[in-house]
Amino acid sequence: MVSREEVLDVLRNVEDPELAFSIVDLGLVYRIDVQEKAIEVDFTLTYPGCPAEDIIRRDIIETVRDAFGLIDVKATTVWSPLWGPERMSEEARVALGYPI
Repeated sequence: MVSREEVLDVLRNVEDPELAFSIVDLGLVYRIDVQEKAIEVDFTLTYPGCPAEDIIRRDIIETVRDAFGLIDVKATTVWSPLWGPERMSEEARVALGYPI
């Protein structure tokens, strides 16, 4: 069975197209639920109305499916808790000009 950590590693390949960092480094991944034949990913965006939402959702689904074979993958946008720059990796904060 696939582990949560394996899914998280695969999601490092999914980039926010506007910020050019992975959704993991940006702190956009909120929940990963791995079941026997399905994976659910809850993610958020840096702001409501972000035009990259559909692209990120599609990339999550395609990337996870490609990595683990024929598996049911669901990606859901959530807004609670609201995203903030403190969720980013140190590397992403420095590169984007946020304090550490």
